[in-house]
This record gives sequence, C-alpha cells and structure tokens, in this order.
Amino acid sequence: MAVTGILGKKIGMTQVFDEKGEVHPITVLQAGPCVITQLKTATRDGYDAAQIGLVEFVKESRLNQPMRGHFAKHNLPPVKFAREVDIIVDAVSGDGDQTKVGDRVLVDILDGEKFVDVVGTSKGRGFAGVVKRHHFGGGPKSHGSMFTINGSIGSSAFPSRVFAGMRMGGHMGNAKVTVRNLRILGVDKDENLLVVEGAVPGPNGGYVVITKAKKPPRERRGFAGSGTVDPLKASKRAIKKK
Repeated sequence: MAVTGILGKKIGMTQVFDEKGEVHPITVLQAGPCVITQLKTATRDGYDAAQIGLVEFVKESRLNQPMRGHFAKHNLPPVKFAREVDIIVDAVSGDGDQTKVGDRVLVDILDGEKFVDVVGTSKGRGFAGVVKRHHFGGGPKSHGSMFTINGSIGSSAFPSRVFAGMRMGGHMGNAKVTVRNLRILGVDKDENLLVVEGAVPGPNGGYVVITKAKKPPRERRGFAGSGTVDPLKASKRAIKKK
C-alpha cells in the first residue's frame, strides 16, 4: 500500500513497565480501518495525495449534500472524518497507479516502522491567564495580591502599542497540534490498535491522523558510555602496575 498515513481515534492512556522496572507512559490508538475516497494526482491537481476516511457508523442524513454525492460517486460508505495523506509515488511508472479509490487502509501499513507522527486537536481550555497558558511564575501569593496577573507588558509613550505575539491571557487549546517521533510499542492487526510511547493531543475519543515519521531520530548504537574510559577503573589499574 502506497499510503503513508491512517486515521484513527484516541482510546486512552496507561503505563507499562519494562524489563528494568522503569515505567513508560503509553497511548492506545484505534488506527483504522479506513477507505480511500479520492486520489489527487500531480497532472490534474498539482500534487500527489490520497483522501481517506475513517470507516465508522454514521447516518447519511448527518452529511451535507455535497459529501453524499462525493461518496455516492464511487459507491463508498458515508464517513464523518476524512483527511488527505501523502502517497508514495511509484519510482518506475511515476504515478500512484497501485492505489485506487475504494481500497482499504489498515494498521498493517505501519509494519516495520519504529516512529510515527500524530496530529490531533488539543483540548479546549477557554480563556486562560498567563500562569496557565504560558507557565508564568506569577507574583507574590500574599494576602490581597493578585498573583496570576501578568504585570507590565513594557509599552509606554513609545511605541504606544502592544507588540504582536505578546504573551498574554487569551484563548487556550482547541488547536491543531502535531507530536512527532512517537515510538511504536505494539500493533494489533485484529483489533486495529496501535500502542505508542508518550502523550497524544486531544481527549479520549478524539480524532487523530497517524503518519509515518518524516524525520525519525537516529538510533543510538550500543549503550550510553560505550567507548569511554572509566576514570575510577583506570586509576586502579595504574596503582596495580606500580
């Protein structure tokens, strides 16, 4: 399958212990099943991509008329959540002929992958102050002190305005957030489950886009400290030689 990503939902978080007894936070994701609903080509649209939809029960009446016609054109089931993902262009033919509308996209596309990038929508926090939104330290917490205010913002007679991007109170959350290079710890092909190490933005049940890592980290070979000289052992060897 030439598709590089899959849609899913965040099920929840838990923790596991490794063989050393160290705890690792993990997130369980439902990855698919998905169906390809549209293909974009470089000759027609200017870029290569595939529109995929998460297959789940949704009433057709919940969709607007353009989306109903879009799915009925290829006799596809109605989907509520659809996004575009990149496809791997065939190096020989120069196109993505091996992928066609109606093909299923399952979690097995991540076989052999070690890291994934996850895109989700963060939880909406409403209007938040600078302490919660930007992690300011705040003022004195004595009696009568409003310690959560941000204080002076540095504007006076000149320039007599507030600079754009000033860290102040305002709307927090409900934004598109991308978390890169989450390590894959397990794949369940029967239940379409993906277990990754770390946190994923959004609430439980929130929609996410899971793609193969674009810039995976370099794996360290051996163990930390290999090839270095232990000064304590080196001094003991020097004493024995004397």
